[in-house]
Amino acid sequence: MTAVGRTLVREHVHQVHATPAEVFPLLCPAREVDWIDGWAERCVLVQTASGVAEKGCVFLTTDPSRMDVTWVATRHEPDAGIVEYVWVWPDEEVVTLSITVDAEGPGSRMRIRHTVVPLPGADATALEASWAAEVVDPVMARWERSMNHYLATGEVLRQHS
Repeated sequence: MTAVGRTLVREHVHQVHATPAEVFPLLCPAREVDWIDGWAERCVLVQTASGVAEKGCVFLTTDPSRMDVTWVATRHEPDAGIVEYVWVWPDEEVVTLSITVDAEGPGSRMRIRHTVVPLPGADATALEASWAAEVVDPVMARWERSMNHYLATGEVLRQHS
């Protein structure tokens, strides 16, 4: 067996100003429309028995510049504060997104880990560039601000704000 490319791992820690019980339900394709600007236009829910995130939930995200991305919830443990999604960008990458939400003081700490595996034929240099800290860190910082904004105001933080 031959490894196609180097696995990339990107980790972030977010401080969220709400309890895990308030935060965890937002880590769901159906609920992200509440707090991520533009999510409603980019997400298509394909399969869920409950209407929200659960193990086996399947959804697509769309991007005009790329192929649609298929996501599957591979782990969903609300009582433990753990959710995991795997997504596949055809001909590019398979990504495992693992999120753990723990109580910390009056709020929560979210540990977020992306594990990126290049697929055969992927441009390894381009893939590494797309996951570079200068690309991913601002996106993740906006994600943290967006969640905190929503939890404080009940409104989506718009991209232009």
